[in-house]
Amino acid sequence: MLRSALRLVLVIIVVVAALAFFLGYRLSTPHIVADRTPASETSRPVATTGEDQSRVDQVRETGAKVGEKVAAGAEHAGEALDDARLTAKIKSKMALDDTLKGSDVSVSTTGHVVTLNGSVTNEQQHRRVVDLARETEGVARVDDHISPAGTPR
Repeated sequence: MLRSALRLVLVIIVVVAALAFFLGYRLSTPHIVADRTPASETSRPVATTGEDQSRVDQVRETGAKVGEKVAAGAEHAGEALDDARLTAKIKSKMALDDTLKGSDVSVSTTGHVVTLNGSVTNEQQHRRVVDLARETEGVARVDDHISPAGTPR
């Protein structure tokens, strides 16, 4: 799960970088007007020295917007990785605990809030599963939806 999330982050970064590159290229090249006349043949003067400042500003603004989106995407991906790490950590603790044999508990994490679903065979297992989740570093809250085996909660 961690590798999948990491791959997703890398794919997002590559796609956004490619978009920024091509968007910047598109904004810096001459455009063709609606009547299919190249921009160089219109009445607009073409600068031979220096750069068209409005286009430079436009490219900078677009680059800044893309950079903000990349930062937001990276932050979101980082949060998803944190949640996946917490879920994996709790599942590992449960798998290594011999007192939890026969239990069927699923773990999910969103925003550092752990949700436990499923069933256990007795109250001791129930307390143990909840305690394992609560004692895990980084867990803000545990939502307990565990029921005794065969009984919906």
